[in-house]
Amino acid sequence: MIVIVGQPDEPPVSRLAEEAATLGVAVEMLTETEAASWNLTVDAGPDGLQARARVSGRVLDLGDATGLYLRITAPRVAGPKPDPVIRSRADAALALLCGWADIADLRVANRPTAMASNNSKPYQASLIRRTGIAVPDTLITNAPDQVDAFLRHHSRIIYKSSSGVRSIVHEATPARLATVDRVRNLPTQFQQLLLGTNVRVHVVGKEVFACEIEAAMIDYRYREGGAPAQMRPVELPEDIRLRCLEVSAALDLPLAGIDLLRDADDRWWCFEVNPSPAYSCFEEPTGLPIAATLARWLAGIDPL
Repeated sequence: MIVIVGQPDEPPVSRLAEEAATLGVAVEMLTETEAASWNLTVDAGPDGLQARARVSGRVLDLGDATGLYLRITAPRVAGPKPDPVIRSRADAALALLCGWADIADLRVANRPTAMASNNSKPYQASLIRRTGIAVPDTLITNAPDQVDAFLRHHSRIIYKSSSGVRSIVHEATPARLATVDRVRNLPTQFQQLLLGTNVRVHVVGKEVFACEIEAAMIDYRYREGGAPAQMRPVELPEDIRLRCLEVSAALDLPLAGIDLLRDADDRWWCFEVNPSPAYSCFEEPTGLPIAATLARWLAGIDPL
């Protein structure tokens, strides 16, 4: 049995459920927006750690699962103005579930503590760098003169969020730098601009799936008036494939979305690792069997 926590109609969740059904693996869904009604209990006693939740009027023993998929992205409670009591119950249920998921004896994609590394991109980059793969030269500052010096050193730079909050990556052009004094109010992350081929890698357990991305914009996730990005499956060089597995293991993320770039000198760089990747966006245009592999891994079925 696999337990999925998320929204049933979100593509990464629905794809996993579909593939589990194809395998004949039972799926139990804990809908995030219904967390207030889970009646979740976690007990630690002589028999070990026990966790139970109420699903569709029946009690579900979470300890019977072989795997847990956490895709917590939706509002805690449905509706524009949720009852604060219901919201508090939902928050408490999710906090308790995440605490259990961190120590539960089953396969988890991914454990909340491990996912937290992406809350600070500089911290995560330091962990990635330890595996030996290159990361872009980075500056985080609230001093405009340091931004100017960084730009002179690299000629072209970008800026983006330094936290886990999603942001659009933009080049720091002269027009955008006209307001660089604003960094005095908020330390901002700048990086050297790297040019080459974007490659998105998904690690699932010990399996690695990669696709090249062709796009006119720097941040291929956003069209910004341009043509949509084109994706195609690609085989990674063996040393890079192994390095991706090392990164996944170092971050304790059995499911990882790794953003790479191969430059004109055939050097590979890693931008960051998404601990809760929307893998379906890459699976659909490429046919890569990410959901099926994730279902097998969570079910404890050895790869084919």
